[in-house]
Amino acid sequence: MTQLPDSTLSRLFDPQGIAIVGASATPGKIGAMPVTLLRQHGYEGRIVPVNPRADTIQGLAALPSLDALDGNIDLAILAVPAAHAAQALERARPGQVGAAVVFTSGFSETGASGAAQQERLCAVARERGIRLLGPNCLGFMNVRRKVYATFSPAPANGIVPPGGIGMVSQSGAFGAYAYSMARERGLGLSHWISTGNEADIDVADCIEWLAHDADTRVIMAYMEGCRDGNKLRRALAAARAAGKAVVVTKIGRTQAGAQAAASHTAALAGDDAVYDALFRQYGALRARSIEDFFNLGYALDTWKRPPAGKRLGIFTISGGVGALMADEAQDAGLALPEPAAPAQARLLERVPFASGRNPVDVTGQAVSEPGLLLTTADDVLADGGYDALAVFLAAAGSSEALWPTFEAFAREMQARHPGVPLAISALFPPARRRELERLGCLVFPDPSAAIRTIGTVASLADRADMDASAIAPSASPDGAPPLLDAYNEVQAMALLRHAGLPATPCTLAADAGAAVRAATALGCPVALKVVSPDIVHKSDVGGVKLNVAGEDALRRAHADIMDAVRRRCPQARIDGVLVAPMAPKGVECIAGVHCDPVFGPVVMFGLGGVFVEVLKDVSFRLAPFGRDEALAMIREIKGYALLQGARGAPPCDIGALADALAALSRFAHARRADFSSVEINPLLALPDGQGALALDAVVIRSGA
Repeated sequence: MTQLPDSTLSRLFDPQGIAIVGASATPGKIGAMPVTLLRQHGYEGRIVPVNPRADTIQGLAALPSLDALDGNIDLAILAVPAAHAAQALERARPGQVGAAVVFTSGFSETGASGAAQQERLCAVARERGIRLLGPNCLGFMNVRRKVYATFSPAPANGIVPPGGIGMVSQSGAFGAYAYSMARERGLGLSHWISTGNEADIDVADCIEWLAHDADTRVIMAYMEGCRDGNKLRRALAAARAAGKAVVVTKIGRTQAGAQAAASHTAALAGDDAVYDALFRQYGALRARSIEDFFNLGYALDTWKRPPAGKRLGIFTISGGVGALMADEAQDAGLALPEPAAPAQARLLERVPFASGRNPVDVTGQAVSEPGLLLTTADDVLADGGYDALAVFLAAAGSSEALWPTFEAFAREMQARHPGVPLAISALFPPARRRELERLGCLVFPDPSAAIRTIGTVASLADRADMDASAIAPSASPDGAPPLLDAYNEVQAMALLRHAGLPATPCTLAADAGAAVRAATALGCPVALKVVSPDIVHKSDVGGVKLNVAGEDALRRAHADIMDAVRRRCPQARIDGVLVAPMAPKGVECIAGVHCDPVFGPVVMFGLGGVFVEVLKDVSFRLAPFGRDEALAMIREIKGYALLQGARGAPPCDIGALADALAALSRFAHARRADFSSVEINPLLALPDGQGALALDAVVIRSGA
């Protein structure tokens, strides 16, 4: 079933009538700005100034309070001191006001007394059925409907045109800057929203509403933090399901979860790594700089269809800049396939000093021979081997005489190759740049920025066939082994085996005789490991013996382990000795679960071994997820080539690894109230077709 937009937010962001409480006729006062902007820009709904000390404000009849309103109104703007905000809302009858924007500061951002004041405001709003934006926010704008519910001076200095970008920011200062930047870049906005303290409506609410908004194609969000991880996941899933790209700038680092034990997963799953995983999982593009933030929003808004893959063609009139662009393309993960040999030959026949490889250097001949650029592009793109085209024209873009050639090129490319989006890097005058953008072409003065932007946008192709909005079904805890206060390794392995993970069979032997019987039952050489809640690194204290066979050898190995451990760790509690079959050869990996305080269970995957925390070559996903997502997280690690087979080694069973990660994610989600941490190290990736095998596991109960 298709989820409908929140009707309460529709009343807020598309109001048919607006009351401004604390309205003023004095320029510079926050109560004056929204009245001025609404009237100046032609808002067609009802405008009601509310001020008990004035009969008229800016030529409009004023009311003393909200209870003097005749009938209902969609939106009330509160531009009164914090101490009077709740009292102002109390004058509204229940159901009379749909939503309120609270400009004023002095609430939770100021400390305990402000937080109490904010809670009182929220209580009044809940009682009267009013949705709150803010407090301590700059408000919002619905550009197409000419709603300027803000006191920001940014629109007073020039408004942005209506367009397809919905912009939401937790920071008012950044939001005002972003509005001004959008105006400078020529970006059209559908909505601009600042959320402030987020007493009620937060960034996730806005993203989800924009996902259903018909005027919005691209969502740009600036975030400093998140209090409700599930809501943000739902919002990003809604945008994904609606086919709307999301660009996020997430700033800040926190210590959330830093106290979570001596687990590799907890040590590596910092706050920022979890946000990275979230954005990857739901296909949101993360911008690491303000330049990238606007470049990505610009690209996604201008290109109605992003590249279907990562195969880039580069055309240049400068071989040196072509090499620079090729370097950037490699860094951005883009492929540069060579044109077909006949196409190269035809170019060289026409321009012997050109280069037909990729980058294709048509040289300055493209300037003196107007049809060369289009003819060569047509020829190269004819076999369908490219997903995007980047063209460098240097300063030739500033030539008025060459403008007809470049305009015709962009127009014909759009008509003949609509599935190959085009980016041109050149110094065009502003009017010419805007004309090319209207034709669906990106224009960058910096060729490196062009390539980086194409690379990031093209990464969406990796997610095209993945349905991140569908949460994988969680394993039911019904029938699971009874919960224990603490789990030794044998119990942990049994728990994970019950959850569907491929855990090696193992037995806890209380003495040497039990070890012999367990090894005899297995019928193969075995590994012996001490089991103790006080010993983390077993091999360091002589607590491991490998490839042991035969009764005498087993008894000697058991005695050696017990002697070494008692000598080096005399205070350690000993549960016994684990007996397990020797593992086959494979690539050691690590998998783990860390419970993030905002987003819940987060699954980690990487190559195993003692250097995992040093190399930090790991990937993360929020639980639960399915096989496709698990495959994506495996491919992300830098050591993926080792799993594919390296230096003559056979390729690993990557599908089995993915199945194990998906099973771990379902277990983590289903038992999130029971366990705070799980670590499997090593998780052995066996040769292709032979599966995967968990050899060691640590499970930590919640609250332990």
